[in-house]
Amino acid sequence: MSARTRKEPWLLLLPAAALLGIGFVTPVAGMLLMSVQTPAGGFTLENFARLFSSEYYMQAAWRSLRLGVIQTVVTLIIAIPLSYIMARAGSRLRSFLLIVVILPLMTSVVVRTFGWVVLMSPAGPLMQIPGLQDLVGGTQGLLGTEVGIVIAMVQVLLPFAVLSILGVMAGISPQLEEASRTLGAGFWRTLRTVVLPLSVPGILAGASLVFVLSVSSFITPRFIGGVQIPVLAQTIYVDATTNLDWPFAAAQAVLLFAGVMLVLGAVARIGKQRTAAW
Repeated sequence: MSARTRKEPWLLLLPAAALLGIGFVTPVAGMLLMSVQTPAGGFTLENFARLFSSEYYMQAAWRSLRLGVIQTVVTLIIAIPLSYIMARAGSRLRSFLLIVVILPLMTSVVVRTFGWVVLMSPAGPLMQIPGLQDLVGGTQGLLGTEVGIVIAMVQVLLPFAVLSILGVMAGISPQLEEASRTLGAGFWRTLRTVVLPLSVPGILAGASLVFVLSVSSFITPRFIGGVQIPVLAQTIYVDATTNLDWPFAAAQAVLLFAGVMLVLGAVARIGKQRTAAW
């Protein structure tokens, strides 16, 4: 192999690497530096000490993580069977379902969130369901509740999970399912032992994407949950734009970034182990 041939792949990677460096590495490095830097340019951990000693911010961080996990699980519960139906449906039905799934992405998340505000308000259609008002309690309907946040966020995140899983499930040959059924396995056992194991890469990709978008979301939790249910993305926004405390906001962003990377690392490790086992 000539030297020119060996260099060509790296030359093709240069535009993507440059874009990644400018759009991701540089801002993250600046955020890390700002979080440990004093106004005079020295080194300090005061922002992190303040962050970890505050019950308010720790509760917001824990709530972000907990809601992220719940929203990811609920989204996958809906997305996996929907993706399977789309993968095995005829071309017309698949096209129709694909349009239904993708169509919300063409509408601003702000518009969709305001729609949920109307639906979840005390006089909204959802609160007219018999018994729901007594179950929710309070005077705001589903607004100002974690249940309302989960419902609205699942609707926002569902297309990302479906598209990730559908791309993998569509590549699974129906003949594998037919072979499994021929050998005596029922429908549910075929799904559990054939379809789901082969769909793990797509499921993990969808779960990772949904979780990252969930814990970093600001608009929907802010409008649905309000100030009484703060999440870490919301506190970062307030400290950066209202309080103008950028170093402290950067420390919160570092905590959020570290938590996301730990979860993604764990998911990637699980994916490798499962792939090796199969």
